[in-house]
Amino acid sequence: MAWEDDVVGPDVAFAGLHISERIGKDVASQLDLEEAIEASRYASHPYSSLPKEWPPVVEVAETRELPPVLIERYNSSGGEGTALCGIFPEIRRAWASVDNSLFLWRFDKWDAQCTEYSADEQAICAVGLARSKPGIFVEAIQYLLVLATPIELILIGVCCTASGDGSDPYAEISLQPLPEYRIPSDGVTMTCIACTDKGHIFLAGRDGHIYEMQYSTGSVWHKRCRKLCLTSGLGSLLSRWVLPNAFKFGAVDPVVDMVVDNERHMIYARTEAMKVQVFDLGENGEGRLAKIAEEKNLIDPREAQYGGRRSAGLRAAARGAKPTIVCVAPLSTIESKRMHMVAVLSDGRRVYLSTTSRGNNSSIGGPLQRPSCLKVIATSPAPPLGVGGGLNYGTMSASGRAQPEDLTLKVEAAFYSAGTLVLSDSATSTLSSLLVVNRDSSMQSSLPVNFGTSSRNTRALRELVSSLPIEGRMLCAADILPLPDTAATVQSLFSDAEAFAGLCESSEKASGKLWARGDLPTQHILPRRRVVIFSSMGLMEVVFNRPVDILRRLLESNAPRSQIEEFFNRFGRGETAAMCLMLAADLVFTEGNLLSTMISEKAAEAFEDPGLVGMPQIDGTCGLTSARSPSGGFSMGQVVQEAEPVFSGAHEGLCLCSSRLLFPIWELPVMVVHGKDGRFDEGIIVCRLSVEAMKILENKIRYLEQFLRSRRNKRRGLYGYVAGLGDYSGSILYGTGNQITGRNLFGGQTRNAETGDSGATSKRQRLAYTSAELAAMEVRAMECLRRLLRRSSEALFLLQLICHHNVTRLVQGLDNNARQKLVQLTFNQLVCSEEGDQIAIRLIAALMEYYIGPDGRGTVDEVSEKLREGCPSYYNESDYKYFLAVECLEKASVTINAHEREILARDAFNHLTKIPESADLRTICKRFGDLRFYEAVVRLPLQKAQALDAKGNAFNLNIDPGRRDNTLVLREQCYDIIIDALRSLKGVGKNGQPTEFGASSKLHAGHSLDQASRDMYIRQIIQLSVQWPDTAFHEHLYRALIELGLENELLDYGGSDLVPFLQSAGRNPLREVQAVNAVKSTAPQVGDARSPITSSQAKYLYLLAKYYVLKQQHLLAARVLYTLAERQCTDSEETPTLHQRLQYLSNAIIQAKSASSTIGSISSNSAIDDDGLLDMLEAKLAILHFQIRIKEELELIASKVERMPGSSESVPNDPFPRSNLVIEDDIARSAGEKAKELSLELKSITQLYNDFAIPFKLWEICLEMLNFANYSGDVDSKIVRETWARLLDQALSRGGVAEACSVVKRVGSTLYPGDGVCLPLETICLHLEKVALERLTSGAELVGDEDIARSLIAACKGAPEPVLHTYDQLLSNGAILASANLRLCLIRSVLVVLREWAMSAVAQKLGTTSTGASFLVGGSLSFQETAIANQGVLDKIASLVNRYMTDLRRIVLPQNQIEPVYRGFRELEEQLLSSSSFRPLLT
Repeated sequence: MAWEDDVVGPDVAFAGLHISERIGKDVASQLDLEEAIEASRYASHPYSSLPKEWPPVVEVAETRELPPVLIERYNSSGGEGTALCGIFPEIRRAWASVDNSLFLWRFDKWDAQCTEYSADEQAICAVGLARSKPGIFVEAIQYLLVLATPIELILIGVCCTASGDGSDPYAEISLQPLPEYRIPSDGVTMTCIACTDKGHIFLAGRDGHIYEMQYSTGSVWHKRCRKLCLTSGLGSLLSRWVLPNAFKFGAVDPVVDMVVDNERHMIYARTEAMKVQVFDLGENGEGRLAKIAEEKNLIDPREAQYGGRRSAGLRAAARGAKPTIVCVAPLSTIESKRMHMVAVLSDGRRVYLSTTSRGNNSSIGGPLQRPSCLKVIATSPAPPLGVGGGLNYGTMSASGRAQPEDLTLKVEAAFYSAGTLVLSDSATSTLSSLLVVNRDSSMQSSLPVNFGTSSRNTRALRELVSSLPIEGRMLCAADILPLPDTAATVQSLFSDAEAFAGLCESSEKASGKLWARGDLPTQHILPRRRVVIFSSMGLMEVVFNRPVDILRRLLESNAPRSQIEEFFNRFGRGETAAMCLMLAADLVFTEGNLLSTMISEKAAEAFEDPGLVGMPQIDGTCGLTSARSPSGGFSMGQVVQEAEPVFSGAHEGLCLCSSRLLFPIWELPVMVVHGKDGRFDEGIIVCRLSVEAMKILENKIRYLEQFLRSRRNKRRGLYGYVAGLGDYSGSILYGTGNQITGRNLFGGQTRNAETGDSGATSKRQRLAYTSAELAAMEVRAMECLRRLLRRSSEALFLLQLICHHNVTRLVQGLDNNARQKLVQLTFNQLVCSEEGDQIAIRLIAALMEYYIGPDGRGTVDEVSEKLREGCPSYYNESDYKYFLAVECLEKASVTINAHEREILARDAFNHLTKIPESADLRTICKRFGDLRFYEAVVRLPLQKAQALDAKGNAFNLNIDPGRRDNTLVLREQCYDIIIDALRSLKGVGKNGQPTEFGASSKLHAGHSLDQASRDMYIRQIIQLSVQWPDTAFHEHLYRALIELGLENELLDYGGSDLVPFLQSAGRNPLREVQAVNAVKSTAPQVGDARSPITSSQAKYLYLLAKYYVLKQQHLLAARVLYTLAERQCTDSEETPTLHQRLQYLSNAIIQAKSASSTIGSISSNSAIDDDGLLDMLEAKLAILHFQIRIKEELELIASKVERMPGSSESVPNDPFPRSNLVIEDDIARSAGEKAKELSLELKSITQLYNDFAIPFKLWEICLEMLNFANYSGDVDSKIVRETWARLLDQALSRGGVAEACSVVKRVGSTLYPGDGVCLPLETICLHLEKVALERLTSGAELVGDEDIARSLIAACKGAPEPVLHTYDQLLSNGAILASANLRLCLIRSVLVVLREWAMSAVAQKLGTTSTGASFLVGGSLSFQETAIANQGVLDKIASLVNRYMTDLRRIVLPQNQIEPVYRGFRELEEQLLSSSSFRPLLT
């Protein structure tokens, strides 16, 4: 924002806050008329007048005679005809009727035109003017003239024609007869006509009823015009049609005057019997007229409460005749929210009435409360007579002084509008006079300040009374409304302001109501008020001089300084200084009369005169001195006020002038939405203000700023005083700092006293500012306001430029978020906030796109010249370069030649590299991406990130965390632009959904790229990104590549900081971005393997492992994989499955084995670590297998219990069915919970054994874990034997001896050979033999003779020697085998073992199985050959056979039990000794 010597940011923001505060105070100071009248009850001077030496407040601007044709017609009737008159301010015409003729002519100038219309031989009894309803007549008919005669009602079209130059829209009028819009009056003579702004026509009849004249285009069933009685019932209707008027009884009280309240949609009426009535038209003014109430006794009930002053005046008025109502008028909502109408009495008093109960009748933005009653709220006393000169304030109320009867007002006509009252007094028979009463704008500045009464006095209504002589009698009066152009400007500015809500009428009437707020807030925008008075002698135009007009006349007439000083005292230094500014800067609406240079210069001198505006000083000094007691002590009862600077009237005047200029737009949105219920996404966005209004306001603000700048440059006033202080003030006047300002730049600053002096007294006191400091502070504050004014004028210029190019079209390119911000943006934000800057940039970008788009409406230089000239703070050199780059990109997008396209893209890139921090890179880089110029896509965002954080605050841990986070966010916004380009090439959106690549490209050859081209551009972006020395960006890039699934490209092209990044991200991916290049070690910093690791961390660690594998660093990869296998998670949903952990461990073992086989990859020390790591990984893998098996077993238990019949219904034979169900449910629930626990993390072998295997009787797995743990010793062997016993008992309970033998085969084979501890054959053999004998003896199970022996041989993996040794040990122990039957069973099993041994000996020698050996022996191979092959084993077997045969004979059992076993041994012996007999045995 390159202003010549201006700093926009803090200065404009401070000034903006002060303007907002000032506007808020001005709005709060605008009192409701009811409050002001109530406060005036206690005031001693409700009326006043200005000094005689001053120019008058009210003066006659011009008098005009009546048209000669009217006078001639009236004289020709001999003065006996019916004559009426009135004023139509809407068309700037006065009218008069003589019998059946109506005359219309201009009241503001005489143009020798007097339009005449003659009715049909019937005298005109009432005339009115209504706005034409749309769609009924031709567009040329804007108004309807309503004429009422005793026999018919007539509508006449009024067509207005503007002058040739368009300056006068009412130059000519023509009357268009409408024959089809004439209806009979049905014998009712109309007394008056009232018309609403919606085109409704109401007429009051002599019969006491009110009618509506309705008109339309007509149809088959409805006439085009009809008369409808709105106030009569059935009885009155019959009496009107059946009984003639002569037979009607009772007094009729007709309405003689009606006025319309278009804001509240009500009609107030005055009857002949002096009653006041109120009628309701509905909420929107389209309802049926309904009478609400009437009031005859217009006496304020609160007057009795205020005796003394008020009662004296009332008694004086009561001695005369009863006052009559002269006129009634509505009060606008600007004047009062609760009081709705005023009635002016013939004695000059004003009675204010309300139509609602107690409470606020209007809320801004809400519906008005409908009328429900009519009651008096307040009364204003009559203005005093004899006010031709200055009226002194005195100590007594004007209303409290009893005036003689000959001086009592006798008002014969009155006019009230927008706070101004005009009375026609006929108290003297010689000459009538006009009393004009309007609000005194000087009262708040001129009243004396007395303790306890100052607040009430400042709130009291105070009015100026002026007297004007008049020839003849006043008949009527009306406001001369502003011209349509001025009115449209005023309405555009003030229609949406909170203080002026409710201005829903035509622009002329609405702008005229602003006069009710007084002259001070509006004299810069509204012309002088004018009232035209229709008297019996002609027309008189009265003009009201505003305070600024009076000051101008005083300066123009070279009034003595005493009068100027009195003016300053009367209106206050601040208000008068504001008027001087208006005159000096030519801000006053002068109705086409330019101010002379002399007046401007005198006003400027007065503004800078310290004798008039004062000097900045310290307030609160009295409080400092009064804190001391007379004796010198400190008074604890006194409050010590802080010394605060109070600026001069010049500063206050500048604040007032600035705030009033900005008031209509400051806190209101600059844009509005039309249609679709105001929804920005569906409606049409337009500027709230018209271009004409913004232009006028811009000019006024620029004039004021230019005046202030010229005074600064010329060193006038305080500028010169401060500039003379040398270096001390130079920085204050022109610097960017705020060196000597305290808490608030605009007043209220304090500065602590220096602590150099000693003593308690000096420590308690505060040093005051010096005069130089105060002057410098005021100059600084005024400079900030000047900069705010300049910024505001530039904002208005920008809005005008936007409006000239169709706002709706320009905002179509904005997204919904930007549109919403634009609609909600206030003018204050546009001027003072960073958000306003951003939206302005978006609008300028849209404007530039409109100029330099494909249609070629212009060039950057053309529109840039306008912007740099009109709003340089919104469009600077950086913006110019930016849009030059945009222009190059636009040309490149339509260029077919690839070389030229690249040159243009390069030019755009060069422009943008000069302003990296000022460009909207998101849109720009997208265009570069469409051009495939990815160097700019990478370089520009990184340059902007570096420019935004040149000091590296994103990594500075010593600064405020919020500031650091904000800087980091700015960096990441730049980084995301590059990532978006990668997403586009990848074909993936931000939400991960696939998108169509190249859909927005404007290139002729912009078809979709093939996959090879995409991959090439992706690699190019990655390589360019890695080359940029920004570690924080590298981290951001690496994360994005992983998110986009570009892990391979990341591993191939990652920079030297990739490994530290993956290590760091594996520890904590959500940590703050820090400089990871500080990590110097390349060792794997993956943290504690048992610490929780999220799924995102695991992803980074897995990539780290892949990187190590790619770089053949297998040992590091194995460690990372082991970490992944061991990882714990706080979220169960992220926990890896056991099979995934198994895969990690398996891969880790592969990498560990690869590391040990890689030559030279690691050192000798690392080799030792490698061996230990490999052993540990293999052990972990074995334990994991146990965990998986236990989990599967537990899940199987849970599912089996759930599927058991007992889980749903009880077993009939079960004696305790319910207890079994409970136990089974508990087992199922516990098994399921344990299975889930096993799936969450890896367990140690101790945990698996004690917490899972033992509780759920998984004895088979217990034995395998004991074997894995290498259990040995007496204690351990006891545990093993007990475990085997439980396992066998479990198998026997499930499937008997056969199942137990099957378990022995399966489990024993896994434990053999080992050290024999985990496979106690003696225990197993003895246990099985005993059980088999018991079951066989009891007949519970049929057990085969060979089952146990064969199962033991299978457990020993087919080796018969260990089994035979086991049986031999058992048989030799007589204590164990006390039973002869058990001993017989064991010897029978030995026979089986010996047979299997003999068979295995043959099979081992022949290289086949035992079964195969039996077939071979039974074939062509001779037994001799076989015996020779393994003769030693066979001899041993034969020896054992002999021994066991001997043992068998020793068993004391019946012969029939021993004989079969003995025969078996005998046969085996014979087979071993006889080669001829062995073959059949083998076969």
